[in-house]
Amino acid sequence: MNDIQMFAFESDFVASLRCVPMAVRLKLDLCGIKLTLRQWSRFSRQDRHDLLIRACGAPAEIAAYRRALVALVFLRSGEIAKPLADPPCGGWDRTDGPPPIVADYARSLGLAPPSPGQWAGLTRLQRFALIKLTRDNHDNVNFAPAMREFGLLAGTLAGLHS
Repeated sequence: MNDIQMFAFESDFVASLRCVPMAVRLKLDLCGIKLTLRQWSRFSRQDRHDLLIRACGAPAEIAAYRRALVALVFLRSGEIAKPLADPPCGGWDRTDGPPPIVADYARSLGLAPPSPGQWAGLTRLQRFALIKLTRDNHDNVNFAPAMREFGLLAGTLAGLHS
């Protein structure tokens, strides 16, 4: 699993890790922890980097990531880490075609949704990012740039990643 990539559409904060990158958001969903931006901002640059590169794929890795994150939240903020209010949808692991939320959101922007073949060709992290970018509480302005970066819009270069 290569879930440490950061995308070009995240470039305004990639260097500083001042915001939570998609790669860490995926790991938060996998381990079921809600991390606030305020808690993230209390982490050191090294803490943030460690959370980015730490493995979180196999069940034992997910459990270890969760334990480390819970301890870090308490250490840096004095707060108890909270579980996610809603369980993650997990649609990023399906490769048979984009979930309706992605297809509908793309159409709402006047964009063609990814075909089943295009969806299957994306990495798990790319599929996760597109799903997250359809949510009301996320920065949806990055949906079209993400589609472009992932080579899903006509006239763009496929495979353009940061």
